[in-house]
Amino acid sequence: MAEVVTKATRESFGMALCELAKENDKIVVMDADLAGATKTSIFKKEFPERFFDCGIAEGNMMCIASGLATCGKIPVAASFAMFATGRAFEQIRNSVGYPALNVKIAGSHAGISTGEDGATHQCLEDVALMRTIPGMTVICPADHYEMMAATKAAIEHVGPVYIRLGRLAIDSFNDPENYKFELGKGITLHEGNEITVIATGLVVNEARKAVEELEAEGKSVRLINIHTIKPIDREIILKAAKETGRIITVEEHNVIGGLGDAVCDVVSSECPVPVRKVGVYDRYGYSGPAWELLEKFGLTASGIKKVILEELEK
Repeated sequence: MAEVVTKATRESFGMALCELAKENDKIVVMDADLAGATKTSIFKKEFPERFFDCGIAEGNMMCIASGLATCGKIPVAASFAMFATGRAFEQIRNSVGYPALNVKIAGSHAGISTGEDGATHQCLEDVALMRTIPGMTVICPADHYEMMAATKAAIEHVGPVYIRLGRLAIDSFNDPENYKFELGKGITLHEGNEITVIATGLVVNEARKAVEELEAEGKSVRLINIHTIKPIDREIILKAAKETGRIITVEEHNVIGGLGDAVCDVVSSECPVPVRKVGVYDRYGYSGPAWELLEKFGLTASGIKKVILEELEK
């Protein structure tokens, strides 16, 4: 059994970047005056000559990253998800996406679990925004080990990538000895035939706890971890739709434009089945302790279990 590592995925990201940069001198990192929070400070300490603080000017940072990409570098541009994807959307669309440049964008402090920072910083729209950009790969890792592997895959992938980082320290559940990360491929964490739960990011582990509790109660629930929301794994979703007939999606994001909509796009065209979305329903978050907010929005194990039972009773 692998060691349980309790880390925020933003810290895992910073660690992974630093390790990868030791072998790849093309990696350069930019931050928008938030290196301590995004944990790109880990990279900065090791490679100060390859780190650039662009100040509170996210749009300019994306344009600098684009220029460095045209020179053969692998630029990583990091900030809070709200600012990296929201404030700089036009520059990402026109200067990164349109020319399909090899820029990696890291959005930290995404979702309700940003906690006390409140609605202005709890980005619930980043996945939706990045999904709309042609050619953009969108990744939302679930724990320390997945983030380490996903960061490596993002750097190796040629083309624009958005990777979502969390603020909250969470327990790992993957075993690095047998874990395999592949862009665009979901992972079945638990087999079942009554209903399927498809989750992404921080809430995957909460869904796992709910499914294991239900298994002990005699319920057969399939659990799929979708770490790559774009391109999404159509095969694993359609297989689950055909074999279980019902799907619940769970995400720490607005239910508009995120994982739930991506899953609905797949099943509606090839295997229509009922899909219930668990997430934030078209509203802003608010300030409060992270775990209390997650519970309030039904994104902890107990809330997810409640929804599964409701769907099983239909």
